[in-house]
Amino acid sequence: MSSAAADRRSGAPDRLEIRPVASRRDLDEFIGLPGRLYGQGHPGFVQPLRFERREALTPGKNPYFEHAEAKLFLARREGKVVGRISAQLDRLYLERYRDATGHFGFLDAIDDPAVFRELLATAADWLKGKGMVRAMGPFNFSTNEEVGLLIDGFDAPPVMMMPYNPPYAAAHIEAAGYAKAKDLIAYDYDVNTGLAITHDAILKRAGLDPALLSVRNVDMKQFERDLGIILDIFNDAWADNWGYVPLTATEIHHAAKSMKPVVDPNLVVIASVNGDPAAMIVCLPNIYEAIAGLDGRLLPFGWAKLLWRLKVSKLRTGRVLLFGLRKEFQRSVLGSAVILLVLEELRKGGQRIDARRCELSWILEDNIPMRKIIERIGGKAYKTYRVYEKPIA
Repeated sequence: MSSAAADRRSGAPDRLEIRPVASRRDLDEFIGLPGRLYGQGHPGFVQPLRFERREALTPGKNPYFEHAEAKLFLARREGKVVGRISAQLDRLYLERYRDATGHFGFLDAIDDPAVFRELLATAADWLKGKGMVRAMGPFNFSTNEEVGLLIDGFDAPPVMMMPYNPPYAAAHIEAAGYAKAKDLIAYDYDVNTGLAITHDAILKRAGLDPALLSVRNVDMKQFERDLGIILDIFNDAWADNWGYVPLTATEIHHAAKSMKPVVDPNLVVIASVNGDPAAMIVCLPNIYEAIAGLDGRLLPFGWAKLLWRLKVSKLRTGRVLLFGLRKEFQRSVLGSAVILLVLEELRKGGQRIDARRCELSWILEDNIPMRKIIERIGGKAYKTYRVYEKPIA
C-alpha cells in the first residue's frame, strides 16, 4: 500500500486504518473475522477449520504461492477489526489470459459501504502497483478454490469449500463501482431421486452399444494414480471454460494429501469409453456438517465432537466439487450418456452410505448443456455466486 493510500485510510480514531497483515496475531484476526461477524444469526455460515485456513494463507504451505503472490489487509476502526481483504496475482492466470487482471478475495466486513469501498480501493492500489489494469473477484485465492460472492440462497445449509457472505455485501461492492463478470450456479440434488432417463436408454435411442461404457469407483489403494486420472480429465474438460487455470503437479499432490482422509470411494466415480477414462465426478462428504459449532477450533474438545459426528452421527450431505467430461465427448449423444452414467453411479453410491443430498457446484451460468442434464435428473438451482470486475487503470 502506498503512503498516500495509508494516509487516506488512517487518521482520527473513528476513521478507518487499513494495514497489511504483518504478524501471527494479525493473521489470527484475519482468519477469525468471519466467525465474529457471522457466528450468530447467519444459518448459512460455518467457520472453516482455523489450522486449514492458516495453511491456505501461508506461502510455503499452499502450492498456489508457487505461481502467485498475495497481500492480506485488515481494516480497523478505533482499534477493532471491521474488515479484511486479499489482493493477489496469479502468474498462471496471467500467462493464459494476458489481460493484466489481478484478483481480490477473502472480502468480509461489517455492514458499512465505506469499509467495503476502502478495502477494495486498497486491494486495487496494490494491484495497480503490480501493473494490473483490472480487478476481479472474489477468489479465495483462485478459480480452483472458493469463488464468487453469494447473492441468493443465504439461508441454505452451508457446504464445504463454498464461500458465505451476508446479503448486504453485493450492494456495497456494486456501490464501489464493480459490475458482474459471471454468475455461478449451485444445484441441490436429492440422491434418492431416480433418473428420468438412463445412459442405456440414450445410447440405444442413438443406436450405440452400451458396452462402449464402463464405470468404477476410485481405488483407495491407488489413490494418487486415480486422482491423477481425475485431474487430467478436469484439465482437459475445463480448458476452454471461463476463468480456467490449470492445476499444477504440486497442487495435485497437495490435493491428494488433503482430500484422502475425507474421501468416500462410493462418491468418486470414473467412467471410460472403450477403456479410456472419459469423465469423472468427485463428491466429498460435507465436513461442514461435522464442524458446525466448533468455531473452527479442534482444541480442547473439538476433536472429540468431530470424531463423534463423523463416526456416530454420520454425514448426510456432500458436495460435488469436480465434475468433468473430456472435450472430445462434449455436446454429443455419447457425452450425454457418459455424464448420466457417472451421475447414476453417484446416486447409487450415495444411497449405499445413506446420504440424503448433495450440492453440485459450481456450474457456469452459460454452461447450458450441463445445466440441462443436472435439471433433467432433478437438480434444483438454489444458490447463485457472482464474480465482479472493475477497470482500475
